[in-house]
Amino acid sequence: MSEVNMVDISNKEVNTREAEAEGRIKLNRATIDLINKGQIEKGDVITVAKTSAIIAAKQTANIIPMCHQIPLENVKVDIEVNGDEIVVKTHVKANYKTGVEMEALVAAASALLTIWDMVKKYEKDEEGQYPNTCIKEIKVLRKTKG
Repeated sequence: MSEVNMVDISNKEVNTREAEAEGRIKLNRATIDLINKGQIEKGDVITVAKTSAIIAAKQTANIIPMCHQIPLENVKVDIEVNGDEIVVKTHVKANYKTGVEMEALVAAASALLTIWDMVKKYEKDEEGQYPNTCIKEIKVLRKTKG
């Protein structure tokens, strides 16, 4: 049986750590139009997605088993509608002993999942399926250690 271990960072120096992540969700054009007009039944999709991202970044250690609990100092979320996609970009910053790329990734993923949840009513086809809806390209754009 394999063992699992959290990495011991007790001897590492505190540094300024930053990470940026990005992801996309493809939606039907009609759904995008409803979002732009503020006509989604569940509310303001962009604001709720940003809030979800911030909460998720702060909860990363509770979601990803080997992540350290990092005292985050800033989480920024930018969301842009681009054609039939919504692009989520997150930026996370902390002064700590280990990087914050997982926090940035979890924030982006949570925002994208929140968007899907808020618009799923409009994305379903006549059989209740999601033939066009797709979350894709969640990735780290940049990470730094100061």
